[in-house]
Amino acid sequence: MKTNPVALEVLRNALQSVAEEMGVTLTRTALSPNIKDRRDCSTAIYTPAGDLVAQAEHIPLHLGLMPTVVKKVLEIFPPENLAPGDAVMINDPYVSGSHLPDVCVISPVFAGNRLLAIVANLAHHVDMGGSVPGSMSTSATEIFQEGIRIPPVKISSRGQINADILKVLAHNVRTADEFYADIQAQLSANQVGCKRLLELEQKTGSETLKEYMEEIINYTERRLRAALKDIPDGTYQFADYLEGDGISSDLIKITASVRIDGGGIQVDFTGTSPQVKGPVNATRGVALACVFFAVKAVADPELPASEGVARVVEVITPAGTLVAPCFPAPVAHANINTAQRITDVVLGALAQAVPHRVTAAGTGSMSNFTIGGRYAGGRYYSYVETYGGGQGAKINQDGMDGVHVNMTNTMNTPVEVIEMNYPLRVNRYALVPDTGGPGEFRGGTGLAREITVLEKATVSLSTERNTIKPWGLQNGLPGKPSRCFIEIPGGEREEMPGKITREVPGGTTIILETAGGGGFGQPSRRNPDAVRQDVIDGLVSKTAAAEVYNLEV
Repeated sequence: MKTNPVALEVLRNALQSVAEEMGVTLTRTALSPNIKDRRDCSTAIYTPAGDLVAQAEHIPLHLGLMPTVVKKVLEIFPPENLAPGDAVMINDPYVSGSHLPDVCVISPVFAGNRLLAIVANLAHHVDMGGSVPGSMSTSATEIFQEGIRIPPVKISSRGQINADILKVLAHNVRTADEFYADIQAQLSANQVGCKRLLELEQKTGSETLKEYMEEIINYTERRLRAALKDIPDGTYQFADYLEGDGISSDLIKITASVRIDGGGIQVDFTGTSPQVKGPVNATRGVALACVFFAVKAVADPELPASEGVARVVEVITPAGTLVAPCFPAPVAHANINTAQRITDVVLGALAQAVPHRVTAAGTGSMSNFTIGGRYAGGRYYSYVETYGGGQGAKINQDGMDGVHVNMTNTMNTPVEVIEMNYPLRVNRYALVPDTGGPGEFRGGTGLAREITVLEKATVSLSTERNTIKPWGLQNGLPGKPSRCFIEIPGGEREEMPGKITREVPGGTTIILETAGGGGFGQPSRRNPDAVRQDVIDGLVSKTAAAEVYNLEV
């Protein structure tokens, strides 16, 4: 087929638009604030073989690992075992690559009796059972403690929902109403995707649409190979650490060797620590998502996301290590923490080759905060949120303040939504001055959230960069670390480690301050007017301005 460049661009954007509309449908029809308000979900479109063609601008971690689950599901349910109106559900990390709260729903799109495409979405449910509300225990030692595992099963057959499976699952989660509603929202999102793709097929014809899907992938591959030729050939190594697994505080090493050679790239995690007892083990799917994100961000940020990236990037994850654990290792907090550190390591290696294209280290964690228990009437609730922090600075640009970075892209839950939906009171939500790493370009500041629990509850808190500061680049200084505190009624404020799960009485206040981002370039080179503006904005104190930047304000 001779490709028409104009048609290629039109169809590429049309497919992305379909994925975006799927996402809008999902967030507008979901019930839980975690999906409805925070938009902790992702949507995408695949070829009949499960190759990524288009995705919405949602969460890089979800989007990067979803091709893994789609392809594995198609091995279990090949096209001859699928029909219009089918939908397959799965959350098993040892198949899907994510963690148990992330439920993936996959639907075939048929044009007549021929498979045209696959649509899929993934959404973080607020509870999937397990030992603690929210299914995010920091002390789990095997995956069975983290919740109910769903193998690939047909949740819908020819448009008929399997109510018995839903009933079994709902009986194993604490928040059944949210579970039912959010699953229905996921099914609705796929139905919209199927409808829009068939409308597009009516305009183009099946064969033309499928041919251009393949050409989108080919185009991505060609463009990435060309972009990699602008990065000097060589092997670049970097290592960084997780601050314990929730069971032990021992440092856990993640190391990567990145080899660039003639428009190809290999990322080898040999030397990374063995899998650990606590729930920070990351499946290979997570590692792949992190590598694809980092390579795309550095080589060509505007690169269309598709299977073409995977064709160029080789990833080696030795079995039995932190980045490819063996069953039944727990994995709940790999998405939260390990994914961010894997990304930091790959970016740190690439910074040795092209420092002007890489940001300094960011806040280093999705900083998960889960509070669960019962309302006074006995009904269960589960509040789940991840918090942003400081973005690392880069050449010619300060890091953004209080934002999600790298592998996550969710919004915050508005204070009003939290207090309307849960027995919680938000006392403070603010940026934390002086947490951004000083530099010619300053790292972004972390943020603070202070919440009082009004009824007895179980709290799970998970963050990183609590002791190892986010690194700077080109003589920029590191950002300030994260801090966690708890105040039990009648007691003193107590500083806590970065990973805790504990029951607390009503009236307890929990404070989380996330880490800032690293700085870029010598602080002495920073524009004095920029320092003055930071002081006016409350991002840098007068003391820090004098001590770090030698400027009286």
